[in-house]
Amino acid sequence: MKTIFYTITLIFSMLFFNSCATRVQSRPVRKTVTVIKVAPKNHRVVHVKGKKYYKWNNTHYRKTKKGFVVVRL
Repeated sequence: MKTIFYTITLIFSMLFFNSCATRVQSRPVRKTVTVIKVAPKNHRVVHVKGKKYYKWNNTHYRKTKKGFVVVRL
């Protein structure tokens, strides 16, 4: 009788006390990115944590092969 009770308790705990974790999307969501071909004349070069960024209009940009991309710091 004790073994049946322990078995039922084990099954109950496995069903109702499982993890509350949710699945993560396996595919990243694509965001639209605006690429600026040429930096304006009034841009400034800023170094943040050893990396080089370009700043104008209170926005930071990172240089890529195709141009400049907005970066959130």
